Amino acid sequence: MLRPWRVSGAFRFYSYRPLIRSAQFFDSSRALQTSVPTDRVPLRKQLKQDAKGLKAQKKLRKEAEEASRQKWELTVGVEIHAQLDTETKLFSRQSIPIADEGGFGSPPGTGAATSTSDIPNSNVSLFDLAFPGSQPEFQAATLLPALRAAIALKCQIQPVSRFDRKHYFYQDQPAGYQITQYYEPFARHGYVDLFDYDGIAPEDGDRVRVDIKQVQLEQDTAKSQEYPPSTQLLDFNRVSHPLIEIITMPQIHTPATAAACVRKLQAILQSCGAVTTGMELGGLRADVNVSIRRRGETAELCQYNGVSGLGQRTEIKNLSSFKAVEDAIIAEKNRQIAVLESGGVVEGETRGWTIGSTETRKLRGKEGAVDYRYMPDPDIPPLRIGEDLISQLSGDLPASPDSLVALLVGPEYGLPIDDAKPLIELDDGARLEYYQDVVDILREIQVDSNAQIHATLARMAGNWVLHELGGLLTKTDRAWDADIVPAQSLAHLVDQLQQKRITGSTAKLVLASVFDGDRRPIPQLLEEDGLLLRPLSREEYVALAEAAIALNPQMVEQIRQKNQRGKLGWFVGQMMRTGEKGRVEAPKAEEILRELILEK
Repeated sequence: MLRPWRVSGAFRFYSYRPLIRSAQFFDSSRALQTSVPTDRVPLRKQLKQDAKGLKAQKKLRKEAEEASRQKWELTVGVEIHAQLDTETKLFSRQSIPIADEGGFGSPPGTGAATSTSDIPNSNVSLFDLAFPGSQPEFQAATLLPALRAAIALKCQIQPVSRFDRKHYFYQDQPAGYQITQYYEPFARHGYVDLFDYDGIAPEDGDRVRVDIKQVQLEQDTAKSQEYPPSTQLLDFNRVSHPLIEIITMPQIHTPATAAACVRKLQAILQSCGAVTTGMELGGLRADVNVSIRRRGETAELCQYNGVSGLGQRTEIKNLSSFKAVEDAIIAEKNRQIAVLESGGVVEGETRGWTIGSTETRKLRGKEGAVDYRYMPDPDIPPLRIGEDLISQLSGDLPASPDSLVALLVGPEYGLPIDDAKPLIELDDGARLEYYQDVVDILREIQVDSNAQIHATLARMAGNWVLHELGGLLTKTDRAWDADIVPAQSLAHLVDQLQQKRITGSTAKLVLASVFDGDRRPIPQLLEEDGLLLRPLSREEYVALAEAAIALNPQMVEQIRQKNQRGKLGWFVGQMMRTGEKGRVEAPKAEEILRELILEK
């Protein structure tokens, strides 16, 4: 069975004064007559007008966006920088401290590497500080998570790769250069497939393939903290933390699909145990390259990553969330269109983005490869990767997100895509593993049942794991923990419900009891608390229904005359409240109500 690694419009405020149609106020000298202004609008009407106005604005924006899309073509390339899950730095023996057992991105039984919470400058080697005479020592263990990532991204692993020095002078780079792989990276020519369930733009269809130009190893920089007006503190713990940089081809043409691409890349890196954390904790950062051209235009266009005929690109650096990726691209697209439509020229430059902003801002003029003065690093020998290592890692690679989706929506589980996706994404894979445990136990309990019942049990288990148990976690603001409700308990609860030994409302009460700490076996709990279903007779259902109908004749007429059948559910609720606890089954109650109200 495929299993993942358990890796760790604006509100308007109104003031209310007494509404006076007309009144006269007198003082000792003269009479003053006042009346309410004729333009005052009742609150409910005003709210409806505001809602209509907001809807109209959205429609206009959508039409403007569509008109813009027909006239201008957006092209986006993505660069992902992800921290690798290793215990040592890339070029020194300095260890990266372990956070807690079973951390994010780790295979079972290992910890999660991170230095974000350590005392500043407490995990630094001489080489990290560029101390004169210190030499880089490539740590082979750092290559393993990088290879897992490249294999998961369908890349071709290069048998020989080399490191280069990328020169630039900034306080977070003590040597004056960053060691990376520019000319000969360790992996090339991969791809990532994006599907409609990944959140791509509707206009992009059901599937988009984005090619990956290369994946390269490189060292991270120091962490800087500004204290205006003139102080900047540096923490060198992060220097030489191993990164991979994933460079896609410029093949994305909508902001939503660009955000979906970053989200999918993160999911793949997490699923194969390659990274420490995702965007939400700073372990993954995205840069986007944005260009605009008029559709059909061919003259005076630029080239990027070997693709010619593109508009002048700008780079937006260090985006830290999926929403920021989408919003920054939209803002930059609009800015470039405005520049071009006013007769201006888009400059090649690096720009920044602040969450909540509506515009990108210039950081510096774009530096090219010549400015960086890339050159081979003379102190690091070539990196040679054997085919046997690639074969072994490929065989040990866990299931990919797409294969898990296919498994969950397939005949073995039969889940809707809206349930399959959250199960894969929630709690770093732990929720999915718990769900599969519940299903396995259910199938052991009902081992003699047919495939159709097994599929029904799998769908029921998905609903209870995601919605019922998930609702209790949300309500109590508790983090996921498989021991809160043992898989054995939930499986037996779903089994009792599926076999109609308890009602749905009883099952929810029992789940809440187990959630609060009741550890009695489910059959024992149901027996001792008298919760097993004792079905009502037809006569008892009719009596409960007639009593509820007699107390609410007006609502009965609304159902009959205005066909407001949704109100039948209210009557079902009344029957369940007045009937004996745990004995009223909602489907049977509704069936009797339909007979008495609609058919009689």
